[in-house]
Amino acid sequence: MYRAGIVTLSDKGAAGEREDLSGAVIREILEQAGFEVVSYRLLADEGEDLKAELVRLSDEVTCDLVLTTGGTGFSPRDITPEATLSIADRNAPGIAEAIRAYSLTVTKRAMLSRGASVIRKSTLIINLPGSPKAVRESLEYILDTLSHGLEILSGKGGECARK
Repeated sequence: MYRAGIVTLSDKGAAGEREDLSGAVIREILEQAGFEVVSYRLLADEGEDLKAELVRLSDEVTCDLVLTTGGTGFSPRDITPEATLSIADRNAPGIAEAIRAYSLTVTKRAMLSRGASVIRKSTLIINLPGSPKAVRESLEYILDTLSHGLEILSGKGGECARK
């Protein structure tokens, strides 16, 4: 069982003006897939707060996977990718690229997503879009491959090459 953290970035959600539906979708999907959700936080779109939370989840809580939702668009307050990249040890761009490529088959607006995917220590961190529909589509698309990536990252799995 892998340990997961969820972070929703939403100024309105953090102020109590909007319910966090996207984070709830992530939790539902992860728990159905057998992940243990060990942390679920709702933060305003503040870069320093997000950086601190990502570091905490990676370094102290030692999550295997951290998923963020929100803050990946073009708004001046959308800082999730920059905060995520700033705390990364290694980039893992293929995951964010795969999410965008798949999402483009659903809507052309997917090209406006700036989400990132990175590794910090032994934690995989992925920025998901902010809408519940896009979160579900994206996470369901990548989830089976993520399990293999987490096996390799944690040292429990072998090579990616197929015979």
